[in-house]
Amino acid sequence: MKEDQDIQIDSMGDWKRTHDCGSLRSDNVDQEVVLMGWVNSRRDLGNLIFIDLRDREGVTQIVFDPQVDKESHERAHILRNEWVIAVKCTVVPRLKGQENFTLPTGSIELKVRGLKILNRTETPPFQVDGAVDASETLRLKYRYLELRRPQVLSAFRKRHLIASCIREYLDNKGFIEVETPFLTKSTPEGARDYLVPSRVNRGMCYALPQSPQLFKQLLMIAGFDRYYQIVRCFRDEDLRADRQPEFTQVDLEMAFVDEEDVMGVFEEMMRGLFRKMQEFDMASPIPRLEYHEAMDRFGTDRPDIRFAMELKDLTDIAGRSDFRVFKGVFEEGGVVKAITVKDGAASFSRKVLDELSGLAFQYGAKGLAWIKVNKNGWQSSLNKFFRDEEKTAVNEKVKAAPGDLILIVAHEHKIANEALGKLRLEVARRLDLIPKNSYEFVWITRFPLLEYSETEGRFEAVHHPFTAPLEEDLTLLDDHPERVRSKAYDLVLNGAEIGGGSVRIHNLATQQKVFRALGISDQEAQMKFGFFLEALKYGAPPHGGIALGFDRLVAIMTGVKSIREVIAFPKTTSAACLLTDAPSRADEAQLKELGLRFDLEQ
Repeated sequence: MKEDQDIQIDSMGDWKRTHDCGSLRSDNVDQEVVLMGWVNSRRDLGNLIFIDLRDREGVTQIVFDPQVDKESHERAHILRNEWVIAVKCTVVPRLKGQENFTLPTGSIELKVRGLKILNRTETPPFQVDGAVDASETLRLKYRYLELRRPQVLSAFRKRHLIASCIREYLDNKGFIEVETPFLTKSTPEGARDYLVPSRVNRGMCYALPQSPQLFKQLLMIAGFDRYYQIVRCFRDEDLRADRQPEFTQVDLEMAFVDEEDVMGVFEEMMRGLFRKMQEFDMASPIPRLEYHEAMDRFGTDRPDIRFAMELKDLTDIAGRSDFRVFKGVFEEGGVVKAITVKDGAASFSRKVLDELSGLAFQYGAKGLAWIKVNKNGWQSSLNKFFRDEEKTAVNEKVKAAPGDLILIVAHEHKIANEALGKLRLEVARRLDLIPKNSYEFVWITRFPLLEYSETEGRFEAVHHPFTAPLEEDLTLLDDHPERVRSKAYDLVLNGAEIGGGSVRIHNLATQQKVFRALGISDQEAQMKFGFFLEALKYGAPPHGGIALGFDRLVAIMTGVKSIREVIAFPKTTSAACLLTDAPSRADEAQLKELGLRFDLEQ
């Protein structure tokens, strides 16, 4: 191979690409074509050199034959994977028996009559073609190489088509796409804001929007009636597989509507989307669960209903037993909850049960009790504390039969439900109970409007402070705010919340009343939301909306585990971009211009 500096890099000149690398078929035989792309693989047999040429649309085999073009054949010896080339070729049929029916272009090959080397490459840090054999850290650092993989590119094609399908539906339903500001006022909505210091207004900051919440409500006050946008949002929060500091949501709002109107439009949009993109017909209508029912039955407001194993309440039975822990929880107003693992007695050794007990402790429970149901009775440390009639009542309540395993958590309601709900998912994963390639939707409705934060010592909004309470619960807001239900609704798919929304407060007096219940004084409300409170004075119509977590939906529809896989240039769980090394230190001159100085010793 020649030294790098001796390699001639050609210009495209007057060559024009005539076809992509995935479109040529037997119908194109004898045509003269020009292809451009990357060397995907090469086989140098001396007399013949075979190259698989790749671009966005696919792969085509090209052949350098000295009988066809001696100069091109000689230059082809130096080609390596990921070099960028252009070739003038004649389309010929492959010899019988040498076709590659796994490729759409596998019935033909191209005889090269001219070669241009448009660029060479350093040795890539990992193999672009073939199996993924590099760490995620390395792949994110060289994300542009990872994006060359056909399977990765395929996910972004699908993302594009999903967005196009959503836009087409909303356009046909009379929605107007409107862009809202990225540089705005900090209006706390549950997570930390990203702040952007202003050079022109020294000492002041913009905030990047956590969502377009107040702007879309202002558009309803403005009379736009139906609005949407596919919008970037920003939240400075702790990250995990399905969270990013910047993410995309499909945001929509409608005037003169109630919950049923918004949920109906959204449900119809999702039904059409899954029928077109996944060839999947959703249940009609989508099942609904009120928040408290979801928590009682599944231990979460994001239930995965693809499998059973629902939580059952044993408090009335266990509280009468002689087991001191259960009796104590019962007397303190807590609950004893259980799940039944069908045919699970033989599947879980004592060691595995100890592992599950450790997980229950991590989830906030004080421990985990278990019962293996045998033909002759119970195998459990609880055996001696329950009378025969109580054992029979427990078995009947949880529908346990011989060979089944019962897992029990006793604690106050919230912790017992959440801990057992997480154990339900863990057991299902271990036993492979969750169906693959299946989609189960459920609406969760009637969320609490507020919840008490022990950390903050006050009530906080479950969704956001602009969610409307149910009219029949409004009188409870002063004395029993924890009992007030809201006109909020979440759409859950396969145990993941993919959309959430509510009917909004459109009355100034009600909005002020909710702010006071949240511990926000009139003065503080005016400082943070004064522009919005002013707008409510000028004929705000009843309105509501919903936001779809677009990245999360695309990840589910493409079958990947993390939303990072469907975001072109994602951040790590430490909110860092390995590709650009962001965030980075700002130049001192820039900081001075902004009137900023960082205290890095704290």
